[in-house]
Amino acid sequence: MKSQPYIPTKGPGNSRREFIKKGTAGLVTTVAAPSIISCANNNESGKEKLGMALMGLGYYSTEVLAPSIQLCKNTYLAGIVTGTPSKAEAWQVKYNLKKENIYNYDNFDKIADNDNIDIVYVVLPNGLHKDFTIRAANAGKHVICEKPMAVSARECREMINACKDNNVQLSIGYRMHFEPNTQEIMRLAKEKDFGDIRQISSGAGFNMTFFDTWRSKKELYGGSMMDMGVYPLQAARYSTGEEPVSVSAQTFKIRPDLIEADEITSFQLQFPSGTMANCETGFHANFNYLKVYCEKGWYELDPFSAYNGIKGEKSKGEFGFKQVNQQARQMDEVAWCIKNKKPMRVPGEEGLKDIIIVEKIWESIANGGKTVMI
Repeated sequence: MKSQPYIPTKGPGNSRREFIKKGTAGLVTTVAAPSIISCANNNESGKEKLGMALMGLGYYSTEVLAPSIQLCKNTYLAGIVTGTPSKAEAWQVKYNLKKENIYNYDNFDKIADNDNIDIVYVVLPNGLHKDFTIRAANAGKHVICEKPMAVSARECREMINACKDNNVQLSIGYRMHFEPNTQEIMRLAKEKDFGDIRQISSGAGFNMTFFDTWRSKKELYGGSMMDMGVYPLQAARYSTGEEPVSVSAQTFKIRPDLIEADEITSFQLQFPSGTMANCETGFHANFNYLKVYCEKGWYELDPFSAYNGIKGEKSKGEFGFKQVNQQARQMDEVAWCIKNKKPMRVPGEEGLKDIIIVEKIWESIANGGKTVMI
């Protein structure tokens, strides 16, 4: 089957790049598919819908999250945070936003006084996740933080602690946990319909054609592993239902003159049951697949982490689940959990687990691909 990966259509704008430089200088249980928590009439917040502010108005916020939130029952687009005045004006008109619900990165902390906004969705470059998650938590706002959670396990723990200290909830933007085919992969890991899982192969990448972006800069915490690489890492973990015990990794470059950060990264994980996972990511080609080989058969998703078109097959037929808006389900359930004071499906601790492994991947690469215990 031919993969249908998500391929960005353009890179971040210049204003976003300038903001990155300023910012870096200053500074649950899975369920069987197709399940999602339903809306409840009685909730502890007293609000029918919680107000959400999108922070960072790049491609994902503009083309994906903002349209998706219009489908939500438990949350709505109440505000924005942007460093670009022209974007603020355009969004205010397009989404009929109140002027007092529009912030920039300098006055963001004043959001603490705004009762219209309950949730801040941090959609910024990786190096800024920690600072703005903590600032949002200190302002008393619940937080969704895009993946990867942060650039180190230490930063992840600081984010988790800040949210706990401020009695707000934190969720990481792993939208695939809300997608029915992926939920079926998680169920199969638990129920083992095909017997013991023996091997997993997963990869996610795209052919980068724009290079003046944080994704290509090592100093800005870009690179394929910190962008697309967390998808196959996540897939290996939820496809087994286990945490890896060791990792070995390698990195390669085809265009070192254009991409300063890692362009291609491969890593191999071993799990307590003996299952092996071979994973790859890169900015050099378009691919997006997950294949699980078992004792008594196989199953796969191809593509497995695209925004739509997820399709599952198994040695006994197709999965057959309907397509859903992953982001709408994600944001709706996060808001429901906040309203009803329920645990998040994807809490901050889930993001921390990935970054612990990413740090071990870097350690293996620094030691010539040597196997490192986790």
